[in-house]
Amino acid sequence: MDKVKKYPIIQALLAALLFGASSPFAKILLGDVAPVPLAAFLYLGSGIGLFIYQTIMFRGKNEDLKEAPLSQKDILWLIGAVVFGGVMAPIISMTSLKVTPASTASLLLNFEGIATTLIAVMFFKEGITKRMWIAILCITSASILLSWDFSNQWGISLGALGILGACVCWGIDNNFTRNISAKNPFTIVIIKGLGAGSFSLLIGYFIHSPFPDIITIIKAMILGCFSYGVSLVLFVLAMRSLGSARTSTFFGTAPFIGAILSFVLFREAPGIMFFVSLPIMIIGTLLLFKEDHAHKHKHEHIVHEHRHSHSDSHHEHSHVLGEIPMDGYHSHVHEHKEMEHEHSHTPDIHHRHSH
Repeated sequence: MDKVKKYPIIQALLAALLFGASSPFAKILLGDVAPVPLAAFLYLGSGIGLFIYQTIMFRGKNEDLKEAPLSQKDILWLIGAVVFGGVMAPIISMTSLKVTPASTASLLLNFEGIATTLIAVMFFKEGITKRMWIAILCITSASILLSWDFSNQWGISLGALGILGACVCWGIDNNFTRNISAKNPFTIVIIKGLGAGSFSLLIGYFIHSPFPDIITIIKAMILGCFSYGVSLVLFVLAMRSLGSARTSTFFGTAPFIGAILSFVLFREAPGIMFFVSLPIMIIGTLLLFKEDHAHKHKHEHIVHEHRHSHSDSHHEHSHVLGEIPMDGYHSHVHEHKEMEHEHSHTPDIHHRHSH
């Protein structure tokens, strides 16, 4: 596998690793804080933590970060992502969880990846191969098996349909975020974190959830900075090259990471379903790793801005001597002329054509 394909996959898996770690560590914090305030401070930690990091490291200058700033047309996509993923989905899921058995809810939450893929294919024309569908089926099935609990009550109700609705909202969020993934990922995550965190904080206030002490708040925000903030930055970076469907599928390995960490932290021995589902998950992941999609395709004329280098055939525009940084990466408005060629590719920002 070449480096161009390998790095985005590593970014997606690291995102899953960090997010998967949030469950066992959040479980420790739940002894000192209610669920809604915990969610609020996790999100706020992601936004505030990355804002501090970007301010210190890059002094707020996009040219130092070599990332494209958000444009006016990007704002609508970002607002949509915050509304669907940070506002609507939590409201629907929390309301539905009250009337839905825990085992059913845990099972249904695994359908976020499928919702993301279906929306990407039907509405954003993202190309999906047969190998990709099989990989999605394997990883989703493995997550379902891992969530299966034979001991609890089961039932399909309006609450269960509500959880599926929340998964659809998160799927919309993922696809909206994909459409702005070429822009500064820190800005995207900071706005999403502060927006979702502030909203959750308001919910906690109105439902009279007890707020934790300052030490617990700091712990939650540090966890959120890494497990939500850094994880989402990596998720956005991966979507640039892999598209929303493939990135979300790799992200579907997060429950297994959480299960392994729970074993390490709490000495919770994995159940039999973990060992049944693990090989299925591995097969699905390997199918994604080995995906090789190539065909003759046409690039339409486009003018846009994003972080890039001139190491590929899609960026052969000229520059004044000395404009390009030493490492080759930079961001500016540039033009792509119409061209037709054939090579191996994924649904990155230059290959989001339908099949």
